[in-house]
Amino acid sequence: MLDCLMTTEEKTLREEVRAFVKEDIDKQLLRDMDEDRVRYPREFLEKAAARGLLGLRFPQKYGGKGLPWTSEIVALEEVGVLGTSLGCLYSLVSIVGEAIDKFGSEMLKEKYLRPTIEGRLTAAEALTEPRGGSDFFGATCTAVKEGDHYILNGQKRFVVGSEGADYFMVYARTDNDAPPHKSISAFLVDRCPEIKAEYLYGLMGTRGGGTGRLVFKDVRVPAENLLGEENNGSAIFYQMMIPERMTSAGGAIGMGRAAMDVAARYSTRRKAFGTEIKNFQAVSFKIADSVTLLDTARGIVYLAARSVDTGDPAGKTRRFVSEAKKVATENAWKIVNNAMQVMGGIGYTNVYPIEKMLRDVRLIMIWTGTNEIMDLIIQHEYYKEMASEGFRGRDIEFDAVESDRVEEKIYE
Repeated sequence: MLDCLMTTEEKTLREEVRAFVKEDIDKQLLRDMDEDRVRYPREFLEKAAARGLLGLRFPQKYGGKGLPWTSEIVALEEVGVLGTSLGCLYSLVSIVGEAIDKFGSEMLKEKYLRPTIEGRLTAAEALTEPRGGSDFFGATCTAVKEGDHYILNGQKRFVVGSEGADYFMVYARTDNDAPPHKSISAFLVDRCPEIKAEYLYGLMGTRGGGTGRLVFKDVRVPAENLLGEENNGSAIFYQMMIPERMTSAGGAIGMGRAAMDVAARYSTRRKAFGTEIKNFQAVSFKIADSVTLLDTARGIVYLAARSVDTGDPAGKTRRFVSEAKKVATENAWKIVNNAMQVMGGIGYTNVYPIEKMLRDVRLIMIWTGTNEIMDLIIQHEYYKEMASEGFRGRDIEFDAVESDRVEEKIYE
């Protein structure tokens, strides 16, 4: 985050997270994860918890720090330099924790939220289905109530932590006769023998998080593990899109910054035609472009964070969050590509981390809602705002010389 926007407390937090990233994360772990020799680095979350860096936004009574979103973005940027795998595992505490904090009973908060923040339990989100993709409400996973339990059956895919997580937040259909938006419920489901990680994906990047397909076969879920009200999973889903997309945006800033730093440092060392390549505009302008893209992303992400924190009485939070995810992830992609171009052929090898960053960053324009879905939300929210607010100031349409020629303004 930009220093001019940060409080003194947030600057202190930044230094704490930087120390964690620098001192506690061994480079061999990152290498082993990228080679799929590590499937779920639980110790990463345990170390973060030991420093008090998990669940920053949640109440102190459950082990959090009660901080605003602006502070969490500061932490996410610093963790983001480690790449999408560890960034995702770090973010899942915030994502799943959001559902528990906002919709869970006091019992669920004590049973799941507190130990998750303390690093004693690890969480995963089971949202996407094999046939679903962006069609969340087309879910076919079912939960049928029998006495004081639900019987859960179905499949979820692309679950980070399918191998390794202690419990899953699962959306399932609880009323087959109701409209899609009124038929889904959310549950906390403990790992058990009836849950099988049937397939682990061979990923282009973002490796080491145990990402796979889960099969639920007659899983007994206590009724008390229902989040919120039955058939009201849509409210949870829409709330969850805030941490899903804000964590993606914050992590993207960190990855973009890391790639730019590597390339810029390289440009001050590498020489061609007798001078450092930073002296060539073809190189230095790509650094300038990357700096601008990074600061632009920071600005929109901060705006979205402030909107969430204040409750935004103007009602623009959903649009701002979608813009933040879209801009930050697309800018990170451009920055990593700029970095590879600055470095030339050596950037395409594993002598430098740029090729891994490129593989990692490609995913974040797809997950937590594709950026095309972000476009859909942005335009929908803007047209809704325009219809409700009308012109916000001078109507310049009528400043045109012949604006009164209504016969020329044909709309049908």
